[in-house]
Amino acid sequence: MENLAVSGGAQPSRGFWEGKRVLLTGHTGFKGAWLSIWLGRLGAEVTGIALLPETQPSLFALARPDLRESHFQDIRDAARLAELVRSASPDIVMHLGAQALVRPSYQDPLGTFATNVLGTANLLEAVRSVPSARVVVAITTDKVYRNLEHAFPYRETDHLGGHDPYSASKAASEIIIASYRDSFLREKGVAVASARAGNVIGGGDWSADRLLPDAVRAWQSGNSLSVRRPEAKRPWQHVLEPLSAYLVLAERLWSDPSIGDAFNFGPISHEAAPVRQVIEIARASYGRGDVEYGDGTEGPHEAGWLALETAKARHMLGIEPRWSLAEAVDRTMKWYRAQNDGADARALCEAEIDEYEARP
Repeated sequence: MENLAVSGGAQPSRGFWEGKRVLLTGHTGFKGAWLSIWLGRLGAEVTGIALLPETQPSLFALARPDLRESHFQDIRDAARLAELVRSASPDIVMHLGAQALVRPSYQDPLGTFATNVLGTANLLEAVRSVPSARVVVAITTDKVYRNLEHAFPYRETDHLGGHDPYSASKAASEIIIASYRDSFLREKGVAVASARAGNVIGGGDWSADRLLPDAVRAWQSGNSLSVRRPEAKRPWQHVLEPLSAYLVLAERLWSDPSIGDAFNFGPISHEAAPVRQVIEIARASYGRGDVEYGDGTEGPHEAGWLALETAKARHMLGIEPRWSLAEAVDRTMKWYRAQNDGADARALCEAEIDEYEARP
C-alpha cells in the first residue's frame, strides 16, 4: 500500500525563522541533526543541548550543523539545564531530547523514564523563568497511545498508554506537557504543543534496532538482514515530513497560541505499511541484499499494528505529506549509498531539503 504524493501543503517560512533564537534539545541525534541543518538554512540562531552523539558514525559529526552554541548536557540535571536555558534566552524551544528506542527501554527502564519524563519536566520548568520564550514544541511519538491492536488509526483524543517503558515514558511526558501548559505556561503567554510523529526514515540514522539502518549495515558488510516482525505495520515517513510539520506548528503557535495541543503527524490519513513491504522497496532501491524473515515471536513485546489519523494537522495547520512511501525509502537508501561512496553528508542533506522545499 503506497501513499500518494500530495501537493499544496504548508511549508516553513524563512521570513519567520530569520533571526529567531531557537533552543533545540537532542540536536546530536538523527532528527535533531537534520533539524539543526534546516533551521540554520532558515536563518535561525540555534542553541543545542544534548548528550554526545550515541552512534559512530553520527550525522551530527559528519554534517557539522551551523549552531550558535552547542552544549553536551544531560537534561536530567535540572539545575544545569535551567542555567543553559536562561543563557540561551530562546524565542522558541524545540524539544527532541529523549531516549528514543523501544528495545533499549527494556534494558534501562529507569534511565528511559528519567530522561523522557523528568527531562521533559526539567525543561518546561526552566522555560517558566525565561521571559523571551513564546513557543514550545515538544516531540513525543506515535507510540503514546494505549495500543489495542484494532484496525483504526489513533486520534489525538484517544487514550494514552504504553506496554513497553519507552512508550509509557512518552505517554507520561504528554501528561507533563499538558500540565505545564495548563498550569503555568499559558498564563505566561507561552504557546505549548506536543507532536506525535510516525516511524521516521532517512539518511544519516545509524541507531541500532531501526529497520533501514540495520539493513544498510547488513548489506554494506555483505551479511543477511534479520527481520524480527515482518508483518508489523507502522506509519512510515521521510524525516523531512515531521520536521517540516514541527516548524510549521511552531510558526502557527507564534501567531495563534490558542491552538496549543497535541498533533499527530504521519503519512496520508491513516495509511500504514508492513515491515516486509518497506524492506522489499529498500532492497530493490539498494540493488542487492539478503533478508531472513522471522515469525514475529522473537524479542520483547512490540506493537503489531499502529496507524495515525492526521486530519487535525491537515485541517488546522495545512500540513500534507509530500513524498510517498516508495520515494521516502528510495531516497533513504540512495543517501546511504552516496555517503558510503564518499559524498559529503551535509551536502546530501542540503540537497534533499532543496528538493523537498521545491516540491509544489
